[in-house]
Amino acid sequence: MHKGFLVWAAVMGALAVTFGAFGAHKLKELVTPDAVATFQTGVQYQFYHVFALLAVAILFNWMPGPQLTWAGRLFIMGTLLFSGSLYAIVLCKAANVEFPRIIGVVTPLGGLCYIIGWVLLLLAVLKWK
Repeated sequence: MHKGFLVWAAVMGALAVTFGAFGAHKLKELVTPDAVATFQTGVQYQFYHVFALLAVAILFNWMPGPQLTWAGRLFIMGTLLFSGSLYAIVLCKAANVEFPRIIGVVTPLGGLCYIIGWVLLLLAVLKWK
């Protein structure tokens, strides 16, 4: 198993539960329902990629290699960029702070990391004998 990916998955999972609870309870008092939905999208994608990262960590026993390593790294980067940027946008709204426009550009880069990560996971599986 890939211990580093397991550690990341555990931390990201704990944070996803924490952010989900915050979004479901306290955040509703601070922002519009649309902003809460945006925040929850970040939580959902973070959770999806916690499970993807767990799969990568476990699959690493049978098919270690660069495609699988990069898939895991891209799932982590995707979460930081995609979910992180959504959290930042909503929290800026909650604090009545105008968010830097660069944050909006980061979100699709995180999505691209997710997509490339999934493609690399597919390539690793196809390469496996």
